[in-house]
Amino acid sequence: MPMDTTRIEAGAVTFTLHYRALMPDQGVCIQVMGQASGAEKELLRFDCFDQAPHYHYAPLEKNERRDMDKTTAGNPVGWTLRQLRTRLPEMLEHAGYGDVASGLDRDLVSSKLDEVEEAARTMAIKQRRIVIHNRGDQVIEAGNVRFGLEFRETGNDRGVAVHVLTDFLGQEIELLAFDCFERGPHYHYGPRNQDVRIYWDKTLVPDTLSWTLEQFKVGKLPDMIERAGYPTVAAAIDRELVAAKLAHEVEPSALALRAANAK
Repeated sequence: MPMDTTRIEAGAVTFTLHYRALMPDQGVCIQVMGQASGAEKELLRFDCFDQAPHYHYAPLEKNERRDMDKTTAGNPVGWTLRQLRTRLPEMLEHAGYGDVASGLDRDLVSSKLDEVEEAARTMAIKQRRIVIHNRGDQVIEAGNVRFGLEFRETGNDRGVAVHVLTDFLGQEIELLAFDCFERGPHYHYGPRNQDVRIYWDKTLVPDTLSWTLEQFKVGKLPDMIERAGYPTVAAAIDRELVAAKLAHEVEPSALALRAANAK
């Protein structure tokens, strides 16, 4: 269990909470712990993730996983708290822990769930993983978006970085980032939003910079910006202008930057 875990005792069960930042997802993890077969066990787990929220019955035993429907469930933390307040005994029964279910003090659990909710909602805001990059050494304007280019050296990795930027609510923000590194190349949807981070398979995509430029050239940029969480920016893109800027400025500059730093 992570060191920054919050534990809230509620009689027959204990609620534990911690923040999980995975690749490419992240969110609050809420566990229901209890005594089973003489030891504390994880009875239920709710992974309240941004992209693929889900929950588990008896994670360490039968590990029955069910997905939350983001369309109908709404906020995963809110949905989870509703289930814990109204269906906890039934869920414990289904997980195979009827003895724990029968030993619940419902009033105590109800009062402790208020603490769980406060802790979970605070954790969801304050522990969110985001990343703030530089805007690039060369910035190329293309209507309502701009492309920032730079050669990054970080730790034991290096490569061309392509930043897609815009002005949003009075400040410049990064919509997408493509770190075309030599060892661990990856890209980000909404680095300052949900920061969905995807690593390329270098076996399938050996030239990640060319792959990035190709997505722009075939018209994937608006779709990617929309997935990053900025649909109004995506809808306002001037596709012809972007195509011209890519052909005459962005692509030649990015390839020249890589060539100038080749070992």
